Amino acid sequence: MTVNELIEKSDLKPLNLADGERQISGVYNCDLMSVVMSKGFSGAAWVTIMANINAVAVASLTDMACIVLSQDAAIDEIMIEKAKAQDINVLKSEKPIFETSLEIHSLITNA
Repeated sequence: MTVNELIEKSDLKPLNLADGERQISGVYNCDLMSVVMSKGFSGAAWVTIMANINAVAVASLTDMACIVLSQDAAIDEIMIEKAKAQDINVLKSEKPIFETSLEIHSLITNA
């Protein structure tokens, strides 16, 4: 499933859509950046509440397909500008982390 397909089939809102054709290979949840750096994986939809510039750096380092900010996390405009500069997809959900992750997982596995 691509990022564009995920947006079409869910209530996720794009905050920065750098590469809508990027394939999503799975879901990853964590808010501790050092853990995400070591365990995050290429192609992941990373569901987090960490809406800051460091999240963009970690997503870039691990080659994630997108960052999904959940729980209606407050958006840091500096983060969005950095995501634009580094071509990182950033989406937003009002749902809690677990519900957001479960929905994405279900859509990916049933695609």
